[in-house]
Amino acid sequence: MGDQWWFCLKHMAVEPEKGCPNKDRMGPYETRETAANALKTAADRNKKWQEADREWNDG
Repeated sequence: MGDQWWFCLKHMAVEPEKGCPNKDRMGPYETRETAANALKTAADRNKKWQEADREWNDG
């Protein structure tokens, strides 16, 4: 397995596998760039889910 990257929510920074506890970060991601975009990826997925879920929109 190659290197894994994480996005630390505590420090708002990309970290290698050895970093903050997993409870404080998102990942793993295959590349440093993908980890750096973790918050945008999550926001885009949440928006797509909310737009597709009629109960969410009607509630």
